[in-house]
Amino acid sequence: MAVPAAAAASSPSEVAPAPSPPSAPVPAAARPNFLVIVADDLGWSDLGAFGGEIATPNLDRLALGGLRLTGFHTAPTCSPTRSMLLSGTDNHLAGLGNMAELTAPNQKDHAGYEGYLRPDVATLAERLAAGGYRTLISGKWHLGLRPEQDPHARGFQYSYALLQGASNHFGLDQATDPAKGSVYTRDGKVLPALEPGFYSSDSFAANLIYELHRSRRDTPDKPFFALLTFTAPHWPMQAPDEDIARQRGRYDAGFEAIRAARLARQEQLGLLPKGTAAHSPRAPRGGWDSLSAADKREAARTMEIYAAMVARMDANVGRVIAALRESGELDNTVIVFLADNGAEALDARTTGAKMLARYTAGADNSLGNLGKGTSYATYGPEWAQAGTAPSWLTKAYASEGGTRTVAFVNWKGLAHPGRIEGAYVGVADIAPTLLDYAGIPATGTSFEGRTVLPVTGRSAKAWLQGRAGSVHGADEPLGTELFGSRSLRKGDWKVTDIGDGQWRLFDIAHDPGETRDLSDTYPQKRDELAADWDAYARANNVILPDQAPYRP
Repeated sequence: MAVPAAAAASSPSEVAPAPSPPSAPVPAAARPNFLVIVADDLGWSDLGAFGGEIATPNLDRLALGGLRLTGFHTAPTCSPTRSMLLSGTDNHLAGLGNMAELTAPNQKDHAGYEGYLRPDVATLAERLAAGGYRTLISGKWHLGLRPEQDPHARGFQYSYALLQGASNHFGLDQATDPAKGSVYTRDGKVLPALEPGFYSSDSFAANLIYELHRSRRDTPDKPFFALLTFTAPHWPMQAPDEDIARQRGRYDAGFEAIRAARLARQEQLGLLPKGTAAHSPRAPRGGWDSLSAADKREAARTMEIYAAMVARMDANVGRVIAALRESGELDNTVIVFLADNGAEALDARTTGAKMLARYTAGADNSLGNLGKGTSYATYGPEWAQAGTAPSWLTKAYASEGGTRTVAFVNWKGLAHPGRIEGAYVGVADIAPTLLDYAGIPATGTSFEGRTVLPVTGRSAKAWLQGRAGSVHGADEPLGTELFGSRSLRKGDWKVTDIGDGQWRLFDIAHDPGETRDLSDTYPQKRDELAADWDAYARANNVILPDQAPYRP
């Protein structure tokens, strides 16, 4: 089915600016709409409102007018995060204890490691649909490839989905068989082809606008839950030529200069206390000054493409916001924006050579072709660590660089719009929060006649309304694990194991960059949190992998 011409792509310059106490039941007429936007591998400091130099006016406007969450955390990679977003529970229980394509041999065939969203999860979409919402998704799914795992079968009444976790942004790898390429479905049916002029961010925004129109026509009296999941700026680094041209020359100063400028800007914006220590980045090539002139040109170009992808995504968010404003639905819409994990440090030439070989083997990665659909490049660990600054490491690690992600909420009912809040909030808290706003129970282990996993996240509604001082208690252990990298947060204390089997203790309130290991000073606290992690692992059926094929 074609997308209406009015939803055709436009360039950025043409886009309109676009544990809490239970709440009282919400009257149906007063229930808000929900728009959840997920960016893929976006760095914590990439948006202007979070210290970046990339032009993101639409997202900045929403972030600055809402509540910026500097303590928001996800899983270290995408599909585990998405499973928690939709289930409200831990990824090891929801079926994504590891990513399907990276499951270790000793994890295979164990409950919680199916590689898709388990059927005993009542998804946020299912719960909201049963509660009288129209439910929509447009974009990346990455929670199962089979028909019964399609978003249309998991509660989304209107769906346009890329089933896999990544694809060519110009659609050149589109197929009808997941073994042969990227599969797209609409309302559960595999699409034989993509629309002419396809570019991922344009298509996902246009199709969400289309679904909003279609669902409003079908059920005009129902509020909506819309999930917009971009694949930008996930590799491959690809963007329209005109967008890349707008970024030319902006990254010639190199990794270190951009990282330093972002850190300074974060202090100016109040995102970081002045004098915050940033973790030293890994520099496998020795830093910018160690690169040859040719390597500098290539590195600057890949970051120009990345910035173009982020700017294009922002422009498409603007299109969606403009459509909601035109329909009169914007003022009654809770908007949640997040990245699914820290910035991606995988390097197609080194740490990702084996994983990406089937894509890069036939790609034209000459300088003049970078960014086109026939190229297949990554931007590497140095730029990624500019994106995660001041934090330690990147995507795939349970350090702050892998799990603390950019996030904000925009809603007329916020107690303190325009503020920055550093309290710990997790991705599993989103489902119970939205259900709380909708007046739909998030308790129990039964849903529509089937036994389901309990929602273990906490509603943040009372905190957002200024009726609670935090979402999680200071004594509540909050664990994470992926690829053998582990962490546990308890109040301001955190233990982190980056995958080498060593626990390190940090005071996150005073050291968000995880720069000072306090294990020798407070060994009992380290041991206490390590024991808490063991309890978390037992409760959530965590199986540490016997190998970790993904270690960027």
